[in-house]
Amino acid sequence: MSDKTVNLALPYIMPAQAQKHVTHNEALQTLDAVVQLVIAAHLANPPAAPNEGECFWVLPGATDAWAGHSERLALRQDGSWIFIAPRTGWRGFDRIDGRLKVFTGSVWDESPLPADIQLSTLGVGATADSTNRLAVSGPASLFTHSGDDHRLKINKAASANTASLLFQSGWQGKAEMGLAGDDRFAIKVSNDGGVWKTALSITPEGRVEMGERPLVRAARTPGTLSPAAGSTTGFDERLIPFVQVHTRCCVD
Repeated sequence: MSDKTVNLALPYIMPAQAQKHVTHNEALQTLDAVVQLVIAAHLANPPAAPNEGECFWVLPGATDAWAGHSERLALRQDGSWIFIAPRTGWRGFDRIDGRLKVFTGSVWDESPLPADIQLSTLGVGATADSTNRLAVSGPASLFTHSGDDHRLKINKAASANTASLLFQSGWQGKAEMGLAGDDRFAIKVSNDGGVWKTALSITPEGRVEMGERPLVRAARTPGTLSPAAGSTTGFDERLIPFVQVHTRCCVD
């Protein structure tokens, strides 16, 4: 029978052992260090004035009282150092950066996220909320392929709902593109974020409509003109360079 436990290397009290309290207290000291483990700092040299009960991770090249105990936990107990060798998978709270760490066998690293994770909200440099479930603050965002195509999908529940991209300035809506309230693809603009004008829309049949553009603007010089059927005539203002005349008409 071994004289220590398998996982935490806690010493057993052996049959007919004298000074049993020494072995028992040694086991309690180890438990006190590794249960609810908190790592105060990662150091190569012992701190000048450690607090009783503080635990440190000893870096390679340790010196002074820590010499020969690199890559061990150093627990300050009763004015002395107790050294504990952690095992892969041990977890502890790193007080330096305020994160839970896992011992990988050589270093303390952050716990990896599971391969399949579901979150109610996610903020990247920003605070997400119940409406903006994903919030990202940064100079740019990148969505790229994993070897082939890449599509960004925006889905809505019904035709009367909206699936769009909204562009804001100072948190005020200025432009929007997408399916806004129906199944036409539309590009809208606004001066104040309240009144919107549709500059362009495309019906599901592929028909392009520009509701804010004049259908025709024309001007004439004084006089009478009688163009021949089938001829073309120009106008002296922009928008329509010529008109095909199919019937005889007179302009006064």
